[in-house]
This record gives sequence, C-alpha cells and structure tokens, in this order.
Amino acid sequence: MSGKWKLGIIGGSGLYAIDALEHPEWRRVDTPWGAPSDELLFGSIGDVDLVFLPRHGRGHRISPSELNFRANIDALKRSGCTDLVAISSIGSMREELPPGHFAIVDQFIDRTVARASSFFGTGMVAHVSMAEPVCPRLSAFAAEAVHAAGGSVAKGATYLAMEGPQFSSRAESLMYRQWGADVIGMTAMPEAKLAREAELPYALIGMVTDYDCWREEAAFVEVHEVIKQMGANGVIARRAVETLVAALPAERTPSPLDTVLDYALITAPEARDPAMLAKLDAVAGRVLG
Repeated sequence: MSGKWKLGIIGGSGLYAIDALEHPEWRRVDTPWGAPSDELLFGSIGDVDLVFLPRHGRGHRISPSELNFRANIDALKRSGCTDLVAISSIGSMREELPPGHFAIVDQFIDRTVARASSFFGTGMVAHVSMAEPVCPRLSAFAAEAVHAAGGSVAKGATYLAMEGPQFSSRAESLMYRQWGADVIGMTAMPEAKLAREAELPYALIGMVTDYDCWREEAAFVEVHEVIKQMGANGVIARRAVETLVAALPAERTPSPLDTVLDYALITAPEARDPAMLAKLDAVAGRVLG
C-alpha cells in the first residue's frame, strides 16, 4: 500500500540545520534508550514532511564514541519517519575521491568497539541481515540529488567505520585501503545497523573533507583544514536535501526494508521479557503487537 514520505535527515559534521525547512519547530523527543543528541527539528519542504536531527548536537557537543545511537534512531522512528538519509563528513582512501567530492555509500566495514549496536538482546533476540546495508532506492535519489546540487558524486563506496575520536595511524590507513575501503568515518556504525533493526530504509551521503593519512607524500590531516572543507561541503549538502525532497515520487510505495523484522525475531513468545518489549515499542511495535 502506498503512503506518504516522512524523511528523517541525520546531519553530521558540517550540517547542523536545513535552511529551506518550512514551519520549523524544535521538539524534544523522549526515548526508552535515553536522550537523543538534541531536540529534533520538525518541518516540511513542499508536500514532504521532514525531521532533522543534528547527530553531534547543535554546536557539535558530542564525540562519536559518546553518541546515543539507539536514542537517535528510536526518536526518528517514534517521530513517524519512513526513511532516513544520513549526511556525514568522511576521509578519502582513494586518490580519485578528493576533498570536496561526495560519495554514496553502499557497504560498511565496522571497526567500532565501544558502542551499543543493537536494540535487541537478552529477553528479545533478533537477527537482521546487513548483507545489503543501505536502501538502493533512497541511495539512487541521494546520488541524483547531489549531482543536481552541483556536487561531484561517486556511487557504491565502501565505508570503514572506525571508533575514534583520534584519526587513523598510517599503518591502519594503509591496511584499510587493502581491505577495500574507499572512505573512512566515525559515525555510520552502528547507525546503519540500528536503522535496519528499526525497519527504516537508510542512505548515506558522505562529504569528503580530506585524504586519510595513507598518502605518504602529503601532510597529515588537521582539524582546521577539515572544518574549512566542511563549510563548503555543507552548502552543497543542504541544496542536495532540497533537491532530493523535490524529486521524491508523490506516493511512497512500500520497500522490502519496511518489514525486515518479519523474519528476524527468534525468541519464543513465552520467553520474551516484558521490560525489553516495552523498550521496543517504537522500533519493533509493528511485529511485537
């Protein structure tokens, strides 16, 4: 059955607001997983409703390792979002992806170690597939939007998610290139995993701010250089959000990702923990009834 789009936008480093949002209103959204990074900004562009969340909070207050990813995704699901577009600053592992370029991510290598990575656990176990971790429909819209907004965009990038907050050592950077990573960042995991568990189709627009330190002849990345590039990238990113929204079909046809939990729950009904089920009311209420 077709329905209405309600697009969640997760803004990363360099994207802390959406200027084109009509009737903007910041609202607090409480979750059973704690507080999200900030209040959520509700509004619309044309006929499409949007919910914007600054991933690090306004003013970039929260470090990647300290983000409450579960609260962020729960809050967006609880707010009625049907799909999520994440926008993140990334480092490049490839010569052909220079600073200022954009990459649409389609695969991840997860090297994070200090983050709660699932809504499920003892009392309600579930296993979702991450073989194809992003939504191809939404990713295609995102790629076209960046191009239409004047950005140079590469499709099909593999994203290495590192713990941070420090940047890579050169040995790590060279190893990640050997693994097939095209870009590197600190925030897409477990964000993409949690979006899948919450049955939210997810796409990631990566904004290249710098080359990672694998280029031996080049100077190491410094934060002030990253911030300067983030500003330029953010202009295109904001324009791309407007373009993407304008390009969405009037009706949202169902996605296979809307129902992934139909095949993911494994705990027998009589063994399920009521306290855990209560925390899952937003992300899994459709299947837990």
